[in-house]
Amino acid sequence: MRLRTGAITELQRLTVSLRGGFELQDQCLLFHFTGQLDAYSERQFRDFIAAHQPGPKQAKLPLVLDLTHIDFLDSSGLGALVQIAKQCNDSKQRFLVVGNSRVVQTVKLVRLESFLNLQPDLATALGSLATA
Repeated sequence: MRLRTGAITELQRLTVSLRGGFELQDQCLLFHFTGQLDAYSERQFRDFIAAHQPGPKQAKLPLVLDLTHIDFLDSSGLGALVQIAKQCNDSKQRFLVVGNSRVVQTVKLVRLESFLNLQPDLATALGSLATA
């Protein structure tokens, strides 16, 4: 299992306020985001994830969204997360979200922590994949 340490350096600019990166790992599809996930960036967020979905061979790999560097999450961002979670559920693909205190607070406020499989940190999320 590979864990990222240090700063995320290779992020693609998706909007003025959102950057994203992707890693295909042995046990998951790992997406990193930084900035704001809101009405102005949710479409680019969804498009970025869709564009990096691998072929049928890796289609069942779990999808992990690292949102620990997201500064702001609004209802549009939550809607995008719910949409992606539904797609994963429909295709029987595991889906996990890792968030910082702001993201966790917002997700818990609308009681979506179970549906989004909210994890306290990236190490815990990746560890849960290794035991599944």
